[in-house]
Amino acid sequence: MNLSIFFEPLNEDVFVKLNKPRTLGAYINRFVSKFPDWRTADMAIIGVSETRGLHVEEAAEITLPSTAPARIVRKKLYTLHKGSGRCQIVDLGNLRPGITLEDTYLRLKEIVEVLISHNTIPIIIGGSHDLEYGQYLGYEHLDRVVNMVTVDSSVDMTEDASAPPNKRQLRRILMHDPNYLFSLGQIGYQSYLVEPEVMATLEKLHFEAYRVGEVHKNVQEMEPVVRVADLLSFDISAIRHQDAPGYEPANPFGLTGEEACQLCWYAGLSDNLTSLGIYEYDTELDKRRLTAMTIATMIWYFIEGFYHRKNEVDFSGKLFTKYAVAFSDDNPDRMIFYKSKNSEKWWLEVEPLSSDKGSRIVPCSYEDYLQAIKGEVPNRWILTQARIG
Repeated sequence: MNLSIFFEPLNEDVFVKLNKPRTLGAYINRFVSKFPDWRTADMAIIGVSETRGLHVEEAAEITLPSTAPARIVRKKLYTLHKGSGRCQIVDLGNLRPGITLEDTYLRLKEIVEVLISHNTIPIIIGGSHDLEYGQYLGYEHLDRVVNMVTVDSSVDMTEDASAPPNKRQLRRILMHDPNYLFSLGQIGYQSYLVEPEVMATLEKLHFEAYRVGEVHKNVQEMEPVVRVADLLSFDISAIRHQDAPGYEPANPFGLTGEEACQLCWYAGLSDNLTSLGIYEYDTELDKRRLTAMTIATMIWYFIEGFYHRKNEVDFSGKLFTKYAVAFSDDNPDRMIFYKSKNSEKWWLEVEPLSSDKGSRIVPCSYEDYLQAIKGEVPNRWILTQARIG
């Protein structure tokens, strides 16, 4: 498929000074005059300046920000030194927006679908957070359920029809037909920014949600939440204003820049994750380009994590130690855990209530194992079993 028809090339004059030895700018093959060969790439950077989702009604004409977010992020990213792994990355340029906002979603869907079908991970730099919907649609062709994690200070699932699209996209995802969403993890939300009815809906659907305080307390516990995801969506508003001022309205509370990078590192390490979207960056509010540097560093950690993947997917092999936890001598039921001998990560096998469905092996933490040997059922096991039935 000729993906080049969807993209505008980059202005090489902006980036020519960034090609210093050992920096990412010297390794990333970008679209200037010739469209790069994305089929042989591990990752593909995509800029999307679509912001009509910030408004209640679509503008009659396409209006792009005066300075495209992806351009500023690229200028920071390309100056960062290459990590220890190889670097087979392409930059496809900036997506041409559709005539309507829905057209942009469908364009993004087609691009994500093609890239992940060829094992190339799209890294999307937006753009309003409703573009997450187009990112999600790119998985419709897989003919299987998918897992999604979104990092946001709020939960964009309001039923208010008068709200802008970037406050309603999660509801569209849940209502999408066909429904192929198995699990949703919400990380970093702030309770005073979320309607109680929305949280009740997440609980009813057996989805996981973690307040920003829980992330501060133990960011390592977010690793299995991210590890299960096929796609990760990151709203910059989840980061405190001190570390990322490029969003509106300003919020002094949220994740630190270090925590945001840690989550992206977890995402890069995950063998399951096949797309990353970072949204809601407003360059006009980022006078000192601090947000751009934060996002660039997040992407650097994602790339570095990717090149440290362990390919831990075959639990029948010798790379895992199997643990069977019995709850009591009188109870024949057991809970099965797996621990990787390489990474020391943990997984949990969940048996369905229905005998006609197969079990699922899901990421978990060492804390889940400790909870089980105390005779307590981990919440992650309960939620997963409730979803598989």
